[in-house]
Amino acid sequence: MGRVHLEALRRVEGVEVVAIAGRELESAKRLSAGFGIEHAESDYRKILQDASIDAVHICTPNAMHYQMAKDALLAGKHVLCEKPLATSVEQARELVNLARERALRNCVCHNLRYYPMAQQMRSMVEDGELGRILVVQGTYSQDWLLYETDWNWRIDVKAGGPARAMADIGSHWFDLAEHVTGLRVRSLCADLQTFYPTRKKPKRNVETFAGKLLSGEDVEDIPVETEDYGAVMFHMGETTRGCMTASQVAAGCKNSLNFEVFGTKSSLRWNQERPDELWIGKRDSANHVMLKDPALMQTQARSYADLPGGHSEGYDDTFKQLFRRFYHSIANHSAPIEYPQMVDGLRQMVLLSAELESHRKHGWVEIAER
Repeated sequence: MGRVHLEALRRVEGVEVVAIAGRELESAKRLSAGFGIEHAESDYRKILQDASIDAVHICTPNAMHYQMAKDALLAGKHVLCEKPLATSVEQARELVNLARERALRNCVCHNLRYYPMAQQMRSMVEDGELGRILVVQGTYSQDWLLYETDWNWRIDVKAGGPARAMADIGSHWFDLAEHVTGLRVRSLCADLQTFYPTRKKPKRNVETFAGKLLSGEDVEDIPVETEDYGAVMFHMGETTRGCMTASQVAAGCKNSLNFEVFGTKSSLRWNQERPDELWIGKRDSANHVMLKDPALMQTQARSYADLPGGHSEGYDDTFKQLFRRFYHSIANHSAPIEYPQMVDGLRQMVLLSAELESHRKHGWVEIAER
């Protein structure tokens, strides 16, 4: 994720990356040299001491987010943090309050909001084209942890926190659902499953999604406490109903976020693996597929597409769009906040906590508005 952030920052006007911190100094130096960045450190706190630095990006394993974000805010830095914001509701709430007290810009990287067609869906809902929202449903399915020999730091509770599939990809789905519909989840019932009680951990570091390239040599059996799969039924708003699943063991699904919203007038269906296509369903006229084209999009959604119709905009572009708005708000404090903040990260921690509680008690959990 650090490399993804660096590549996106190169595409944002007026932003200069001046330092990188990494656990291993030599790796940090190689990365900084490749991007023409002057400074590299193994201790992030040394970078926070530099008064010339305005903002920091936190792209570390989940369990490190809280302390790093807290230290950065206390050092007076604007903070953009990968999700999840923390590993507990209490930690996330503390960061929200600290950022508010220090009047610092803060962002949680729910970048999937920034696909042009995701913004098109939101604008169509806001304009009333779907009517009253009846049902919201979908899936987020991947296959990169399908085998017991697949390993990543997210599997380890100490590094990834108490939830995995629901924290890593389920939180993206729920953030998108609330962002697109404008409705809030008010209660839910969750069922979680760990299919592999043990996994074979490599004895060397492995990048995310790279585990499938490993052989069976040099591994050790490690107990697994986090879920491979989760299913959630939920209530939104006054009467809207929904259900979703998140899976990291779905063979053939590389990164399939499927999102559907059904209203009294029409319906929408979108999948991240085909990001430029939006299916629009009708009862009394023909369904059709809209291809991304700024000239044909809702006015509010148009600024999220930089390229003309027929030119694809994908995952890497979502980071550019998010970062652009974050840094614009730093340069211009009167600019509107058009990105997810730490309070949105807190919101997802509240939902994750409710999912874990629901699974433990085998029942519905009410969501306190926070």
